[in-house]
Amino acid sequence: MITSAQPQLADTTLCAPLGPTLGNAEFEFIRHVIAENAGIVLGPNKRHLVQGRLAKRLRELELGTYEEYCDHVRESGPEELVGLINALTTNVTAFFRENHHFEALASYMLPEAMKRNQQSRRLRIWSAGCSSGEEPYCLAMVASEVVPASARWDLKILATDIDSEMVATAQRGIYPVDRLAAVSPERLRRNFRRGTGDNAGNARIDPALARLISFRPLNLLKPWPMRGPFDIIFCRNVMIYFDQPTRERLVARFSELLADDGYLCLGHSESIHSGTSAFRLVGKTIYRKGGSISRAL
Repeated sequence: MITSAQPQLADTTLCAPLGPTLGNAEFEFIRHVIAENAGIVLGPNKRHLVQGRLAKRLRELELGTYEEYCDHVRESGPEELVGLINALTTNVTAFFRENHHFEALASYMLPEAMKRNQQSRRLRIWSAGCSSGEEPYCLAMVASEVVPASARWDLKILATDIDSEMVATAQRGIYPVDRLAAVSPERLRRNFRRGTGDNAGNARIDPALARLISFRPLNLLKPWPMRGPFDIIFCRNVMIYFDQPTRERLVARFSELLADDGYLCLGHSESIHSGTSAFRLVGKTIYRKGGSISRAL
């Protein structure tokens, strides 16, 4: 199974929903499956939440109990694992969220990568946990402004997520206009096409911008098919749902795929352990592979 970059656990259920009851044995099975396959650690207090999130899945499969659903997961293998992961994860994102990362991308991350890759003229960026697509499209907007099209740079952005439904949504590139408040008027004009008629109130990403991005489902805990090297990796608000050993393994794998002096951007509440020598903090949740700190924090 090719699955994906990471999500947040939906936490909108405030009380036990009506319908079948999720028993202790079934809850423990689901906790084990989601930890093994998505790296998400569910606490004992999440049982009602899981029950609520899976209730729709039971109805879709016409199953009467969670015991039947767990049997279905065991029998279906990878196919239903995707359904389980999609049901238990949700994605919170926005255009130009944590905008300091995009400012740093324009001011020094991309210019340094261009200088480093002057001979190959190759630039690679990875949005690991792309959710519904806002982050990779923002990366593409900034990159298209910094990297001159006339200079024939080979620029590509990989966007991955564990939720296959989110990947499909991102690939469509259609958003309600009210979701675009953080996008400047100039960027709106250059990168979006407003809908008319039945599509009024929505806007579509310009095809030229969309062509810079390849969307793929990918589970960060499984083997990665890409080889790199990447110049820049964004993995924001993903690792907070993993335990510490999993975070450390993931950071080590990012290091293997990053070019020397490449950058790794994490979410606002994430950090790399101080004992990790592969990276140096160079800005607010911005890490550089190798070298020494070269910027004011």
